[in-house]
Amino acid sequence: MRFADPLYLLFLLIIPLLTFYYLKKFKKASIKYPELGPVKLSFSSQKTKLKEWLPVILRMLVLFFMILALARPQSGQKGEEILTQGVDIMLCLDTSTSMRAEDFKPNNRFYVAKKSAEEFVKGRKHDRIGVVVFSALAFTQCPLTLDYGALIDFLDKTEIGMTQTDGTAIGSAIVTCLNRLKESNAKSKIIILITDGRNNVGEIDPITAAKTASALNVKIYTIGAGVPGGALYPIDDPIFGRRYVKMQDDLDEATLSEIAHITEGAYFRAASPEGLKDIFKQIDKMEKTEIKSKEFTEYTELYLYLLFPALLLFFAEIFLKNTVLRRIP
Repeated sequence: MRFADPLYLLFLLIIPLLTFYYLKKFKKASIKYPELGPVKLSFSSQKTKLKEWLPVILRMLVLFFMILALARPQSGQKGEEILTQGVDIMLCLDTSTSMRAEDFKPNNRFYVAKKSAEEFVKGRKHDRIGVVVFSALAFTQCPLTLDYGALIDFLDKTEIGMTQTDGTAIGSAIVTCLNRLKESNAKSKIIILITDGRNNVGEIDPITAAKTASALNVKIYTIGAGVPGGALYPIDDPIFGRRYVKMQDDLDEATLSEIAHITEGAYFRAASPEGLKDIFKQIDKMEKTEIKSKEFTEYTELYLYLLFPALLLFFAEIFLKNTVLRRIP
């Protein structure tokens, strides 16, 4: 809180001076009668003192509130106006069944990819971020948004097999992301694509999709997930329960590298949970945009909250002086 006209607060010095004046006045107005002790005691009772001082107290309170109101107290709320746009980012997650491979102990590839993406989101500010999931089909799980709380909720709801068809349509996934980014006016537009396989389905091949992204000034960072050489893949048998089989490494690093090269992005290989988190940290550093902002404060006038009790006390004094505290000549 602040006072817009603080010089008026100097008038508060009048209150102790007036109080001293009334104190002297009451002393001068008293008449001593030594021989009338009982009468003197009755007039100096607490009730009499209260009747004398109550109007003065009310008057001083009125003056106090009026002076504060003249000083114009204000409450301020700080705000920030963003003068430059951040980065528009589409997170593109592979939800095919191969992402269940458990080489990212103690969790599978998809779980680690999802949690790493969530940590990445929490570290951004002023950037619009969206999510696309894909396997044989690709669709938008969350459009570009600044509501990171809602975005993380959407990320939490992503799961393996949610597109209902298995496969890896990398080209379709890129195009789905581009459909969300093509109308963007952001200074920088990027796609972060995580997969553990190769394009084996879809009408659009990844290289064509990458060239389209380059034409739209969209940069693609590709991340290949999985330990080189293959990993154990869980199979739930209705009779024998869960068992593990060795799944061969089918990551198409050449295509992912070419996608990144065409769009002036970068390709990374994530062979561990820590490695994937470090990759997101590297991308975070590479795509930092200097945000120019202007801070401002909006003030709300509070003087009315002081005028109301001042008027209430003023009328209370008038009422009491003409009723309970009325003096009889």
